[in-house]
Amino acid sequence: MSEERRSGRRRLVGVVASDKMMKTVTVVVTRRVQDPLYRKYVSRMSKFKAHDARGEAHAGDTVEIEEHRPLSATKRWKVIRVLRRAEA
Repeated sequence: MSEERRSGRRRLVGVVASDKMMKTVTVVVTRRVQDPLYRKYVSRMSKFKAHDARGEAHAGDTVEIEEHRPLSATKRWKVIRVLRRAEA
């Protein structure tokens, strides 16, 4: 067996839209889906509130988030790592 434990938690990659709350960031995840009638690809956007305990993520950063137990009324995700920093 390996040391790495497999969890059933989803991981998503998105861009931080807001970091104005304490220990919380709003992450926008964009995905492309095909329209069932016209077969054209369209972008769909979802916003998630994620827990950022260390305050590393700032607006414009690309981050990886993972499902987590409910931390508040709207927070069910946590920031795993910052993949890319926003350009100044």
